[in-house]
Amino acid sequence: MSQDLKAQIIEYAHEIGFDQVGFCRAEGKEGMYDQYRQFIAEGRHGTMAWMDKRHEHRASPKSLWPECQSVLMLAMNYNAHPDPLAHLGDPNQAGVSLYARGRDYHDIIKKKLKQLGRWMCQSFDCEVKVFVDTAPVMEKPLAEEAGVGWQGKHTNLVSNQIGSWFFLGAIYTTLKLDVDKPHKDQCGSCTACLEACPTKAFPAPYQLDARRCISYLTIEHDGPVPEEFREALGNRIYGCDDCLAACPWNKFAHEAREARFKTREILENPQLADLVTLDDATFREVFSKSPIKRSGRNRFIRNVLYAIGNSGQADYLPIIAPLGKDASEMVRDAADWATKKLQT
Repeated sequence: MSQDLKAQIIEYAHEIGFDQVGFCRAEGKEGMYDQYRQFIAEGRHGTMAWMDKRHEHRASPKSLWPECQSVLMLAMNYNAHPDPLAHLGDPNQAGVSLYARGRDYHDIIKKKLKQLGRWMCQSFDCEVKVFVDTAPVMEKPLAEEAGVGWQGKHTNLVSNQIGSWFFLGAIYTTLKLDVDKPHKDQCGSCTACLEACPTKAFPAPYQLDARRCISYLTIEHDGPVPEEFREALGNRIYGCDDCLAACPWNKFAHEAREARFKTREILENPQLADLVTLDDATFREVFSKSPIKRSGRNRFIRNVLYAIGNSGQADYLPIIAPLGKDASEMVRDAADWATKKLQT
């Protein structure tokens, strides 16, 4: 009976847009909480204080919801660009992580998880809770336990069916379902992802120090980015895909079915000169319903200024001069750094 329920759930999940579905027990993956606590204890989460809050709920799905009997982990592909690193060849172009070029994935996936959850409740008389990156849920270890993929040496999840370009969502349910086999690690001796990192953010395979990660520095870190990393940012203004793009398993990646993940027009060939002049109101308008909006205008302009400083193009000097008097101290600091870089 449980296998029949699983088959129905998988069929419906695929029908509404999910690319992979896996099932694991409500106790989660053995040892995942210990690894997480060690990551926090070593301070590798940087200024992401939220990672240490409600940490006890990350111990297992049952810690968050005692009634939980099974966990569904779902993957949705967002791959929508032939070359995620094309921007690196043009110092005047802004680099934006592939996942952030379309609509905000939180809204899209949350609605689909709720749709699947409602259908499960109506069909099987159960209860569910749905999560997408907004609660103390250990998505990657749970997805590995559910057989969706494995955590590669870059700590991101890799699937031998759809590569690395996908989002994860979770459904906790009171249904007791047969679980899938945990996914085996298939990285082998490959270290391409570790070697690709511009800031050497991996102390060892399967370990990440977020304080050195460009995605953390450009998205999560508030305040000036430490000077030792600014040149390594290059023209990456929001996130970094270098380690993901280096993974050979992406030969299995295919184009996303969800049209809303397609790159929005302003990010098709984003020019630093166009982005650096955005005021707060225009920034909010341009990036409405985009994950970029959450970082805020000041952090965004800070990153664009670092990219301009790294461009080597003195033509930017009159464009960025007004930002030396910006209301944001963080923006002023970045403008001053960029100006000095371009003048020398």
